[in-house]
Amino acid sequence: MILADLANGFRDDEQRRRVQRVIHERLADDRAPQECRYLMRFWWQLAMAYQEVSMDDLSLNVGKPKLDVIETLIRAIRLSHADIDAWITTTQQTFPVIQNRGYKVAEDNDA
Repeated sequence: MILADLANGFRDDEQRRRVQRVIHERLADDRAPQECRYLMRFWWQLAMAYQEVSMDDLSLNVGKPKLDVIETLIRAIRLSHADIDAWITTTQQTFPVIQNRGYKVAEDNDA
């Protein structure tokens, strides 16, 4: 599945930024660096017209629960703006904000 067309599927920049915020705050946990790296490459791709990451990359590096959510987002982007809004709401209800990020733990250990 080609993912280079995703940047064109949002209602506006605000909707894209809301999706990116959800990915960053609720899915990309830097305590799992490999998974986080690929989720952030996907995050970046949402604003780019080229393919930064493929579905194969995501499938190999992102755990099943988060991969399912990303696949749902891709479908929503291709279907409707209302589906994207629903994705945001559902994902916010399903995944808590990541409070204990790895860099914060490391920072606290240095203090």
